[in-house]
Amino acid sequence: MSRDAPRVYADPVAIARLEKVAVQLPQDARVEVELDDGSRLRGMVSMTPTVQSFFDPDGNEGLNGVARIECEADGAATGQSQYLWLDTIGNVEQLPNPTPPERSTRVPPDPNAPAT
Repeated sequence: MSRDAPRVYADPVAIARLEKVAVQLPQDARVEVELDDGSRLRGMVSMTPTVQSFFDPDGNEGLNGVARIECEADGAATGQSQYLWLDTIGNVEQLPNPTPPERSTRVPPDPNAPAT
């Protein structure tokens, strides 16, 4: 991954906001995110993002992070992924997983599998 970002942050309040967004995007979570331009994107988080050190176009070092979302439309994966800078994400809504776990057919039954 490149060490360049469109914007970087050194202010503790801004960094705390980036970290708050990152923890709302755990790996394999199905989410809908609202971006700062008002658009929305729905899909699965492919990997929990982390806040990292980058350089902005002026050479200033600071923090930002990238989230990768595997996009979906009408509840189905599109095969497309989108990379989003954490500072562009305004709101994160957790969505239910469309494919709940199935009953265990293992003998003896898996104690962690749903009973119904």
